[in-house]
Amino acid sequence: MFIWIIVLLFVLAFFYLGRRFIRTTSLAPRTKRILWVALFAWGAVIIACVMLSRSLESWSSALSWIGYPSLGLLSSLFFLLLARDIVWGGSRGIAWVRSRFAKGAREESPVDKARRAHLLQVTNLGVLGLATTVTAYGAFEARRRPGIVEVTVPIERLPKEFVGFRIVQITDLHAGLTVGREWIETVVEEVRALKPDMIAFTGDIADGSVPHLRDAVAPLAGLSAPYGKFFITGNHEYYSGVEAWVAEVRRLGYDVLLNEHRILQRDGASIVLGGVTDYTGGNYLPSHTSDPVAAFRDAPEGLVRIFLAHQPKTLRQTGSVQFDLMLSGHTHGGQFFPWNLATTLDQPYLSGLHRPDGKWIYVSKGTGYWGPPVRLGARSEITVVTLTDGRAA
Repeated sequence: MFIWIIVLLFVLAFFYLGRRFIRTTSLAPRTKRILWVALFAWGAVIIACVMLSRSLESWSSALSWIGYPSLGLLSSLFFLLLARDIVWGGSRGIAWVRSRFAKGAREESPVDKARRAHLLQVTNLGVLGLATTVTAYGAFEARRRPGIVEVTVPIERLPKEFVGFRIVQITDLHAGLTVGREWIETVVEEVRALKPDMIAFTGDIADGSVPHLRDAVAPLAGLSAPYGKFFITGNHEYYSGVEAWVAEVRRLGYDVLLNEHRILQRDGASIVLGGVTDYTGGNYLPSHTSDPVAAFRDAPEGLVRIFLAHQPKTLRQTGSVQFDLMLSGHTHGGQFFPWNLATTLDQPYLSGLHRPDGKWIYVSKGTGYWGPPVRLGARSEITVVTLTDGRAA
């Protein structure tokens, strides 16, 4: 049923584009019919490529590079055209009111109608050009090297031995589809250069099965840090076999925290690192129900606690659970408009450092991207979180 709803929405979107771009032209009827067929053929190709990229993994890269960039262009076209029509409709409404109540009101002349039709065609071309430009720039932003974001977090109870402790966070790589091994190698190269004390991978390693993507994610085995590299599950692990991905990530040398914690010791001092399964994990595997309480069960009292949770809304599950800093991803910083608005309806934070109820939370914009290879105003990132003494702040 869900698939058919998505298909119906696609059909309605393309019908809207056809009515505004094709029906309003002065082209010959035969030419219009050809354009209508071409438009819906493009829509069928997008739907087919996106749907088949999941089931035909050997063809997923080729299908994804056809389907997902087109999906990005479609999104830009639809929402820019909708914005134009809202403005257009508003201005026409104002003109209609004026014509009815102004003195000497007159009917619209043929000259006015022709001028309006010409203006409509000019703005149609403007929308098409702007959508193409926005999508191309968004693709450039998505495929750039991830930016390095430095974040300093003051923690009042931090032992002096952990002052300056550097946690490098990567998240939401989404290997597969249009993210391949070359991108992963770039990420590994950047993380190595940062010389982290600890690495936190906060979920969504891939989109696809382990056998298909084992080679793509293999470079991640080359990462190391003196105090370990840790992984928690994101929602996308559950779409392609979470148990297989947990086993693969462990094979790559990561300590996977499934509602568990570890004690990190440095020069005789200790802090606690806890991690939970994804917020939705229990919907796929009961044993993977996200449980922040279990993550810190039997952890020593009085120690600073760092908490890894893929989705920021895991905050809703924490209740009385005490922690000093939570690291999350999932949101991609909204990735691009208007989907960033939808993300804000689901998550308490979109990106950046926040402090609700005296607990720090940092939300990464993600190290890769998902779906259309488009990012606007939300560059992918590798985050360097440096712990400092909050008593001196």
